[in-house]
Amino acid sequence: MKRNHLSLFFVLYILWIQSAATQNKPVFGIAIHGGAGYATKESLQGKEKEYLDAMQLAIDSGYRILERGGNAVEAVEATIQLLENCPFFNAGKGSVITRAGTIEMDASIMDGKSLKAGAVAGVRRIKNPIRAARLVMDKTPHVLITGKGAEDLWINQGFELTDTSYFYDREMFEKWKKDQEKEKKHDKHGTVGAVAIDQYGNLAAGTSTGGMMNKLPGRVGDSPIIGAGTYANNETCAVSCTGQGEFFIKYAAAFHVHALMKYKNVSVSEAAGTVIQEELKQAGAAGGMIAIDKQGNVSMEFNTPMMYRGYRLSNEKKEVLIFK
Repeated sequence: MKRNHLSLFFVLYILWIQSAATQNKPVFGIAIHGGAGYATKESLQGKEKEYLDAMQLAIDSGYRILERGGNAVEAVEATIQLLENCPFFNAGKGSVITRAGTIEMDASIMDGKSLKAGAVAGVRRIKNPIRAARLVMDKTPHVLITGKGAEDLWINQGFELTDTSYFYDREMFEKWKKDQEKEKKHDKHGTVGAVAIDQYGNLAAGTSTGGMMNKLPGRVGDSPIIGAGTYANNETCAVSCTGQGEFFIKYAAAFHVHALMKYKNVSVSEAAGTVIQEELKQAGAAGGMIAIDKQGNVSMEFNTPMMYRGYRLSNEKKEVLIFK
């Protein structure tokens, strides 16, 4: 009988050890956005499921990299690359069109462990601007390279440029033609971004965009600006923003979340809420952001009627949403 009691105790002890190990295992995962704005179910014209599926595909792709032990930067880059390849969003293929009828794209990426960052702005012939941003981060001493300089770097590293016709989405082009006199507020397309935490506790963030419809050629928004549209720091969080870029630049929106967490010791949700729902909203700025902290807590804050967004964590929490 004593032996049976000892055996039972041993089994229970092993189960307790396994449970404790599972509970103490660091959370890893990824969150994405595809822009915040004023789209409605009607304006999506029955394509809501297609948008949800596209976001889910990107999330799962990034999550698998993390699950296999990949780092946060790799997951963010790969996830955003998929979103750039999808014409549903204002990044890469399907980017919005400038007043001159051209397409100019921006992107940035940041490593929360090293605080290294890279960005490109105003590129016209790089298929995936997020890859070019990673190239700037890894292969140069700089943070931001623009236009022809970024494309020359791309070529010098052995990559090919893409014909500009690739980026033109028929639906977006038709919208631009109708939109020459007055910009439309109800734009279903949006900037894309991703934030991640890997199994080693490292954070990363990235953002990619075609900018504003009918923008002046040469205009640069917040997406390639470290601290405005993108920021990551292992001390606190990783952030990617979407919205009216000029405001996000002036309020250093992404860095502001980090600062509130670091200096006021508030949660990632409270910090993101303060920036989006108080400061930016009071300034008249529409938009949103995704953020993930060093414990794997996710915030997806926006002050518009909708934001394409979703996340997947190793603790089995996951969600993909468009409307409130």
